[in-house]
Parts: sequence; structure tokens; C-alpha cells
Amino acid sequence: MVNKAYADQDMNEFTDTTMLDLFISSFWLGEGTRHLLDHLLIVAADRAAFDRCMFLRLNCFRLETEGVDFEGEKMYMSEDFIKMMWRRTSFLLEVLKRGYNFVFTDTDIMWLRNPFKVLNNNTDDEDLQISTDRYLGNPWSERHYINTGFYFVRSNNKTISLFETWYGMKDNSTGQKEQDVLQDLISQGIITQLNLRVRFMDTNYFSGFCQDSRDFWAVTTVHANCCRSIVAKIADLRTVLRDWKRFKRVASNSSLGANLTTSVWWSDHYQCHMSWRKSTN
Repeated sequence: MVNKAYADQDMNEFTDTTMLDLFISSFWLGEGTRHLLDHLLIVAADRAAFDRCMFLRLNCFRLETEGVDFEGEKMYMSEDFIKMMWRRTSFLLEVLKRGYNFVFTDTDIMWLRNPFKVLNNNTDDEDLQISTDRYLGNPWSERHYINTGFYFVRSNNKTISLFETWYGMKDNSTGQKEQDVLQDLISQGIITQLNLRVRFMDTNYFSGFCQDSRDFWAVTTVHANCCRSIVAKIADLRTVLRDWKRFKRVASNSSLGANLTTSVWWSDHYQCHMSWRKSTN
């Protein structure tokens, strides 16, 4: 789901690259990811984002929201940011009700490998597989702090009930983003109540700036979480793609062999660290 701030270059004087551009670039640079662009649906929250999506010849859907302007950058935890997150949840509930399984991904996630090689997508064993900010070692532990920026959900009566309950809390959760509300529901036992099978994703595969993957050979996605502004996310995600290209270049040199792990590393997410200090909004 994107708006003008994520899709329009004119929105930001500090960079000539948009978040959407970086997102799409990751599919071209990733391993086994290019064909996934044919199955990617961009949900545009405003006209500018929709026009940019159509220009890029992607699969585009214009999400109409009467009386709400989602065009500019919505700073983390601002009132408009929270409204946008709930509108997203409402839309995804409608997708589930229509019988579609799907992966939801934030635009500030780089797809470096095909996630379906890691996700359990061949059976009905798991209803929801959701990313975490920090992985605690047990994929079934409800103690994880979840991140709703990336998850794989199956359409069934249990997951529809989960999303209905989740979205139903919108008007009683002032000051909380939708992720916080789902976290509270998990803490209160909704997984057991609905008999859900939920896997919490290992950051070694589905990593982010909160906790980097330890293994370049395993990493599948990288999320610019623990970051406040779009400018900072773009700067540090460009560095992620640079690190990824360096890994691919080094990996192609078979003479390095076992020394590869000492030859590549993630750069520090400096701009995202600084984004919390620079902004007082």
C-alpha cells in the first residue's frame, strides 16, 4: 500500500529515488524474485500513487477513502499514520473475505529472495505467519513482538474472525496503531480462542533494522523497521541493496569459499538511528 509520499519523486527534495522505486528494484536484484512482480498488487491510497503505479506498468488498485487525505508523508504514530494503518487492515479483511490467501508487504521491505521457499505454503498447517522485530528462538512463542509490515495469511473462517475482531477494536484504541492492538489481542489469548496456528518469523530469514539477519545466504527480506522517516529509510535501504550487490559479487567468486562470511556484512543503519533524534514531531 503506497501513497504519494512513497511513490512521487517531487515529494522529497533530498533524494531522487522513491520508496516504490527501491521496492521494485529489489525484485530485479533478488534471487528468484523477478517473476513475483506479475503477482504483486500495488494498493494506491491516492491519485498520484495510482498514476505512478500505472506508469510502471504494475498491477494497480486505487483505494478510495472518502473524507481522508492520505497523500503526504504520515509520520510514525501521527494521527493520520494510525488512520492509514486501520484503512489498510479494513482493506485486507475484505481480501480475506473474498477467499484469497496473500502475503502482505510494506513498501519499505527489500525482497532479496523468493519467500515462498521459506514460508510454509504447501499445507494448511499454519493460518498466519508474521514477521517479528526481534526473534526469540521459538517460532510458536506468543512472547514475540510482531511486525505487521510482512505476513502470510490464509483465508479461512479463523483468520477472517481474527481480522474482524482486530478491526473491531479500531474505535476503542485511541493512540494505538493497529499493530499494537493485534499485539494486545495475542497477549490476551486470541490465538488459543480462535484455535489459530501462528508462526512467528525468524529474523535470520525475514530481517530488519531492529535485528539484522546473521546469514547472507539465508536472508530473504530486509525491512526498514525501527526507523522514523521516509528519507532515512530510503538512504539506509539503498545501502542494503549495495550490501546485497556486494554479497552477490563476492559469492560469485568461488575462490573465497568458506571465507565468504567474513567478507560481507550489513552496514550500520545510520540514517534510521538518527531519524529518532532529528524529528520532534
